[in-house]
Amino acid sequence: MKLKIVVENVIATAGLGHGVDLEAVAKILPEVKYDPKAFPGLFFRLRGRPMKVLVFRNGKMVCMGAKSEREALNAVRKVVRKLRDAGIIVRSIRDFTVHNIVAAVDLGASVDIEEAVYKLEAIMYEPEQFPGLIYRMEEPKTTFLIFHSGKLVCVGAKNEEDLHKAVKKLQKKLEEKGLVCVHVS
Repeated sequence: MKLKIVVENVIATAGLGHGVDLEAVAKILPEVKYDPKAFPGLFFRLRGRPMKVLVFRNGKMVCMGAKSEREALNAVRKVVRKLRDAGIIVRSIRDFTVHNIVAAVDLGASVDIEEAVYKLEAIMYEPEQFPGLIYRMEEPKTTFLIFHSGKLVCVGAKNEEDLHKAVKKLQKKLEEKGLVCVHVS
């Protein structure tokens, strides 16, 4: 089987170790979006990328939309650079942590999800509610949406190494239990 894994979203947090005057930042940097009545944080949209970094008054930051751990860290660094360039004092980035990696996976083979209900543990399948099977893996702690087409969605990995480990572990388990059917072209 030809396995294809594409990271769709990395959600990470970081802190500055001190508070930020969001009103001042919004006045200095026209590219940010800040509406405290609608949302308590400031939105930095990074040009040319579908990423955004939220900055909160307490100095906490959330990065969403990155395609890798490195891209998420670089986005946070870019926001810090923009703040510094605008004259905002920023000491350092602290506690950069990836909380969730979401990936699309193509096994290159279909999956017999009806049979998987009987052969896999830790699953949930209600075809009247949702066409995919939900599989929870304990180690590494991840959750998969498994579709008959062989397409999967993996959520919950804390790093790219665990993502790849979880996908390969699931692929092996599906093969061992005879739940995959290789497409013939």
